[in-house]
This record gives sequence, structure tokens and C-alpha cells, in this order.
Amino acid sequence: MRELETLPKSLSKLKKPPSKLYFKGDASLLERPLVSIVGTRRPNQYTKQLTLDLANKFSKIGFGIVSGGAMGVDALAHKGAFPNTIAVMANSLDIIYPKINQKLIKDMEEKSLVLSEYPPNSRATRYTFVHRNRIVVALGEILIITQADLNSGSLRSFEFAKELKKDVFVLSHRVGESLGTQKLLLENEAEAIVDIDEFVSRFGKISKDTQDEELSFFDTPKSLDEALKKFGDELYMMELEGEIVIENLQVRRR
Repeated sequence: MRELETLPKSLSKLKKPPSKLYFKGDASLLERPLVSIVGTRRPNQYTKQLTLDLANKFSKIGFGIVSGGAMGVDALAHKGAFPNTIAVMANSLDIIYPKINQKLIKDMEEKSLVLSEYPPNSRATRYTFVHRNRIVVALGEILIITQADLNSGSLRSFEFAKELKKDVFVLSHRVGESLGTQKLLLENEAEAIVDIDEFVSRFGKISKDTQDEELSFFDTPKSLDEALKKFGDELYMMELEGEIVIENLQVRRR
């Protein structure tokens, strides 16, 4: 665990910027354009898939994804963008929390970036979760809330975004679902994302060389285990998009 020598300029716009930030991992990720993604700890299947897809496609156009290292949407955002992702923790970096995300957090400490403003031996509290969110929001150029209930902590993230004059985007949901983000839409406080590819293309284009390089891995069929080790959850997005075929524990290019 080390201390950042210089805090990102984006944090200076906060009413109460952190006095210091500790980190593990690759601090150069802070030099990338960044997008913040947050949401419920209990996402539905629709939200799970679209959160992974959003994070993955932003990663492919050179963006890093910032989230809070929590269960649910946070973890999905990190996994979708891995290794181009930053977690801001509500506890000190000598403590792994939540334990369910232990492997993900350790992987991020090695290949991505994990940040905290808290000194050693600081455990997460209700207050530090809210306080952590201001850093998550401040680091990103925009805020995306993929699912949130009316009393969700993610709506506090919206308040931070509003204070910082950042654009807020939410997924389209069915009537009766994600009432927090539905409320933001009704009040014209957020814009709905109705097409993932169109939305991401506003910020940049996925390089054809990047796509070809990934798919060329499957020019020779690979075992499912080998493919998962290389691509993780992205593998299933590649299958959904019709780029590969998974059959009999083998993966091949379509």
C-alpha cells in the first residue's frame, strides 16, 4: 500500500476532497478517461448483463471504469472492464471487504487499481460508504446508475454528480423495476440508455484491430476453462454477440 504523490485534479472540485489517497495496483489508470458505474447490490439478470456489457465496451474504447468494490453492480462493472478498472474502497486497503469479492479485489490490486482515503486499520461504516461515493463520482467524466431502488445509496451518488454538474445516465427498465432510476427519468434528472452500442459510440469507437486480436485467439478451438482464464465474464458476452460458439466445453470462433 502506497500513497499517491499527486491527487487527481477531478477531486479538487469536491466540497471536501480527500487529503490523501492510498493505493494498490496500477496508478497510471488514473490518466485514462474514466466513467463511473454504480447501482444496487442485488441487480436483476437484465441489469447484470447490461452492466457487464457497458463496462466491457467502454474498456474496449480505452476508458477505465470506476466503482465502489461492493457486491452487485459494482463488482459487475469491475469484472466487465477488467483490468481497466478502479475500485474506491470504504475501508483501508489492509482490509478486504466485502469478503465475497475477495478474489476480485486481490486481482484488482495486482492488475488494476484500488484506492482508499482511509489509513490502515479503518473498517467500513455506514458513513464511509457514502463518503466513498463522492470519490467514485468525481473521478468519472459521467455517472451511470444501472439499477437503484428509491432509498438506494446510488441516489446519493446522483446528488454528488449533480453538485459536480456531471451528466447522469440510467438503463431503461420495465414498469415497477428500478424505481430510483425511474424517478430520475421522470424528473428529467437523467438520460436513458436504450442502445448500449450507440451510447458507447458517443465516446469513441472500438478498434477493429482489438476485435480481430481477441477473436484470433479462437482460430484454434480452446477449452472452456482456458478461454475463461483469458477472458473471464467477457467470454459470455462474446457468445451473446455471436462472435464465438461454446459447445461441449469447447470454444471456437463462429
